[in-house]
Amino acid sequence: MFERRLYHHVDWALLAAVLALCTIGVVMIYSTTADPTRASSHMHVTQLYAIVLGLVAMAVMLMFDYRTFTDKSHLIYIALLAVLVYVMLFGSVHMGARRWIPLRFFNLQPSEFAKLGVALVLAKFYGENRGAPAWAELGIGGLLTAIPLILIAREPDLGTAVVLLPVFLAIAYLAGMRMRVLGLLCLCFILAAPVAWRFGLKDYQKTRISTFLDPSQDAKGAGYQQIQARITVGSGGLSGKGFKQGTQGQLRFLPVAHNDFIFSVLAEEQGFAGVLVALGLYLFVILRALEAARLAKDRLGSYLVLGVLASFTFQVVYNITMSAGLAPVKGLTLPLMSYGGSSMIATLAGFGLVLNVRMRRFTN
Repeated sequence: MFERRLYHHVDWALLAAVLALCTIGVVMIYSTTADPTRASSHMHVTQLYAIVLGLVAMAVMLMFDYRTFTDKSHLIYIALLAVLVYVMLFGSVHMGARRWIPLRFFNLQPSEFAKLGVALVLAKFYGENRGAPAWAELGIGGLLTAIPLILIAREPDLGTAVVLLPVFLAIAYLAGMRMRVLGLLCLCFILAAPVAWRFGLKDYQKTRISTFLDPSQDAKGAGYQQIQARITVGSGGLSGKGFKQGTQGQLRFLPVAHNDFIFSVLAEEQGFAGVLVALGLYLFVILRALEAARLAKDRLGSYLVLGVLASFTFQVVYNITMSAGLAPVKGLTLPLMSYGGSSMIATLAGFGLVLNVRMRRFTN
């Protein structure tokens, strides 16, 4: 349980940076959705509720030693798989995807919590082994990652599913996976790409990739988001157009601006200066979490922090490059800033584990 003396070892700087990003996100969501004539005008309030619930989840993660969670990681993992199967069979369908469990006040998206479940079980599995993982151990870790990945991909939610791969690769590499093994895995992915293109990807996913290479070939269809995102980011200039003064976000030219393209709205309204502030905060959060992994008192803590950080960093990098038109459009939110209750709660819970590891570095 939480001891009072541990209070002094909480990384308040990391927590402040996380909350600062949450605040920027709420302000940008308010800017793009606040409209008395629209039913979605309350989204910023919903996001505030999600932040409160996320902070409660973070507090729960801080109350108990992180080893308590890893010791029960197999039960958490099994429960996660059961919930993902339930979603696949009985989940709520929106925009052609079955990803949510409707609750009384909001829709829960279990796939967002898969990142934590996989990080916990892999940290436990590799933390109990000594030395570089053998092929069999890598295979088991890969299987533990592949099962929820496949379930999530079938929702379909390929973006969230792919985020599980950095979790596995980061923990396996820190556990001692040799670079030649990583190179071999990359080679296998490259060789499998044509097969995945032919049999694995759906038509709309192929269209997203082809329009990324040339958005003008379907400027009013699949390439529309890509073009509008580039226009939105480029129109901000150095100092931006000002709060609620952007044209792309305010006039709804940019679809789902409050979610997938919240960074584009920030760039338009606050300009390059605002982008630098947000990027600086994200960089600080990532470096501070890396320091928590370095200071961890055991391998288990280091693996857990790096697993949580790997999914977070991947999403941040991909969403920002996507918002700038440098990556194919994919439904990956920008952690801590994009609208989404499940994403916010899962992300803050993950940072609760990061703070937990750093806070308990001096305990027995």
